[in-house]
Amino acid sequence: MRNIKIIEVKSEIGAGTRGASLGADAIRIAALDFMSSFFVNFPTEQVETENRLLYEPIESPYAKRIKGILTMYERVSEAVNNTLKSGLFPVVLAGDHSTAGGTIAGIRKAKPKNRLGVIWIDAHADLHSPYTTPSGNMHGMPLAAALGEDNKPNQVHNPDTQTVELWNKLKNVAKLQPMINPQDIVFIGLRDYEKEEEAILKKHNIKIIPVQEVRRKGVENVVRQTMQHLSNCDDIYVSFDVDSLDSSISRGTGTPVSNGLKEKEAEDLIATLMQNHKICCFEVTEVNPTLDKENLMAEIAFNILQRSVNLLLMN
Repeated sequence: MRNIKIIEVKSEIGAGTRGASLGADAIRIAALDFMSSFFVNFPTEQVETENRLLYEPIESPYAKRIKGILTMYERVSEAVNNTLKSGLFPVVLAGDHSTAGGTIAGIRKAKPKNRLGVIWIDAHADLHSPYTTPSGNMHGMPLAAALGEDNKPNQVHNPDTQTVELWNKLKNVAKLQPMINPQDIVFIGLRDYEKEEEAILKKHNIKIIPVQEVRRKGVENVVRQTMQHLSNCDDIYVSFDVDSLDSSISRGTGTPVSNGLKEKEAEDLIATLMQNHKICCFEVTEVNPTLDKENLMAEIAFNILQRSVNLLLMN
């Protein structure tokens, strides 16, 4: 039996599209629509945001609002660290994916001697740095920060000194670098990335399980394969970006991509993963109800969340 704490991170300063800060509330509304008392059952912490920066001019074009992102990393890592240290299981409902680097930092702070595996269920690799980013949006950078990966051999930009300083601080929020090893990452559903990110994937031979493989081999098989790959890890963190789902159902997210997971595949996948005792943190991110009709994306996310948490409670 695991005791759960919900951490709400209503931050959207890392995204290029507005509205992800409403994701956690949209998931709560979905729970009400389904007449579920889910959110009554668990303690919740709301992490203060820096969303006011959306009204201010952008200082770093290659790492937009990085000052605010650094603050968010610090706050999120504290919340996750304290939750784990008090013996609770953190379920993070995040706005945009940029704060995932803070989640990883929090797990590492709480368990500095443990080896952390990461299961990244996402259409995107999120392996850009200020040196390679096509957009400057920091939700494309959390894994690069966690890996301490600048990717300078594939450099496209020359970020200014202040951006570089802040980026180096971001990589060191957990006070240990790198926060994770590349061989301890498994991507599931990855299908949209740039050549600069591909260079990192190839250099480190990072494990990728495409949607077709999930379909061909089945969920049980894929989970077994994932856990086998991460068998040397002490703890495993699962980050679920709703854009891993097919764009026909994931309209309510900032960067939908076709040929994604079906709702049932994602639900079965995450539910099966949650039954493993090494899973130490679960995160749902990038729900954006302003891009959606009838709050569909949040309803799907809630179904997945509720089933996963119920399994955690039984474990």
